[in-house]
Amino acid sequence: MARRPLPRILSSGSASITRSREFARTAADNATDVLHPLITITRGLRLLAATGRQKWAATPKDKRGPTLFVVAACVLAFALMPYGGLIALVTVMGAAAWAGRERTEAKTGPDEAETTRLRSLYEALVPYFSVADDPGPLFSHGGDWEKVFSGYEFDSDGRLTRLQVTYPAYFTDSEADSRARIERLLHAKSGRGREYHFAWDEEGNRLVMSVLGALPTSIGAQRFVTAPGETVLGFTDGDAVQRTVPVHDGDATRDAPPVVWRTGARSTEPHLLVIGQPGSGTTTLLRSIALQALQHGDILIVEGSGTGEYAFLTGRDGVLAVECGLAGALATLEWAAHETERRLTAANRARQSGHPAPDDTRRPLWILLDRPGALAHLSAADGGPDPQELLQVPLRHGRAANVTVVLSDQFDGLDALGETVRTHCRARVVLGHCSREQVESVLGTEPHTTPAPDVPPGRGYARLGTGPVLRLQVPATPDPYDEATGEAERQAVLGLLPERQAPAETGATTETGVPAETGAPTAAGVPEPVLPRGVAVAVDGMAVAD
Repeated sequence: MARRPLPRILSSGSASITRSREFARTAADNATDVLHPLITITRGLRLLAATGRQKWAATPKDKRGPTLFVVAACVLAFALMPYGGLIALVTVMGAAAWAGRERTEAKTGPDEAETTRLRSLYEALVPYFSVADDPGPLFSHGGDWEKVFSGYEFDSDGRLTRLQVTYPAYFTDSEADSRARIERLLHAKSGRGREYHFAWDEEGNRLVMSVLGALPTSIGAQRFVTAPGETVLGFTDGDAVQRTVPVHDGDATRDAPPVVWRTGARSTEPHLLVIGQPGSGTTTLLRSIALQALQHGDILIVEGSGTGEYAFLTGRDGVLAVECGLAGALATLEWAAHETERRLTAANRARQSGHPAPDDTRRPLWILLDRPGALAHLSAADGGPDPQELLQVPLRHGRAANVTVVLSDQFDGLDALGETVRTHCRARVVLGHCSREQVESVLGTEPHTTPAPDVPPGRGYARLGTGPVLRLQVPATPDPYDEATGEAERQAVLGLLPERQAPAETGATTETGVPAETGAPTAAGVPEPVLPRGVAVAVDGMAVAD
């Protein structure tokens, strides 16, 4: 049986009704916009009238007569004034518009969900901040949480962003384990996935917990505004340091708080140790340091991993050697030890003669050693010396000779580091996702922040000597020869490189293959030190005199 079409009124009526509703809604919105001032003034007049009635009702009967007299006198004064009626009308309309404006009610306290969260946090802290024989405990089950939480802030999702806790004076806040237990509890109860900072005030018995924002990762390799002898390791929180430097962040220029490491003869932390997880950005940090060191000094690079991460520096002015093989690395480190001794001897002779130190001893020399553990394993298998043994002279006497050593290794090679490295590398950096115990094993103390949930390359902590532990984000300094490097990052790194060295002229050489009077590189690619006359140096167990 064929279907019969619906009547016209049923098929087209719904569309007409929809159009009518849209027209009515649009007209109502337009009328509300046009009449909004009138609505505001009307609401204000109503509020003023209600306030006047309340004031009149609250006025004692014996004072209502004088009040009416004052009001009548004011009305008469406005009536006798020129344009008084207009002034009174404008005043009343203005007061009504101000009273009838739309206002957002200020939040005066936590809502029910926030109160529940604070109460549960208070109950969780009771076992840690209370003892059985306390006559007036601040923390007790079912107690008043408002006495101990003197300040708190929540975000739009109802999670804590700041909390100030007052704890009893007998709490052992001077012990790291006691503080760590409280910090772990607050971290768990306040919500994971964020990084928290804990500021302990032992004198006032207060603890302030605050949520830290993520450090920016958009700052790349560039020339930083620093003095000679200053190296920017990365950037940290604004309230952690008292200095800022202008940086290019994308297309904008802004001031960022840097972590500045000072080297030289007056430095208290002349050498740096960098420890990290694989892929954490330790090589990126060494590349950043190398580009900054080339501004005022010379560098030697020994790469134990042999992946060619520093090949772009080969042949540049100020780059004395870039070694990846075992033989070249050992020869380079041996030369560095002799060069340190030569600098010390030359500077000592100059001081004894009453002359300033020679220029070649005042120019900084940087020794960058990446993955010494891999080289030590290869050298031990070949029956050779440990590369760390060749670093003892630069580490012990490098500050006086303007020689700076930077070592980088992974956590699996931390136990293999010698006592000399641990003693003299007082500036330290930890990169990558690691536990608080791992950070403490390198920096000597735990950080006052919880581990970051999301760790980008170059993210970690830094500590210079006995200073505080600072959060750190290393400037992005990728390998420009890597195919995965973006064009902008590649050009930024290449723009910081010095010019290439001119090819050395051929000339007379000594028996050891070193050109006379030039100190050019040997067959191993390592320049021999130019020694003063009369100075003897032991090379391969033989005394050689100039």
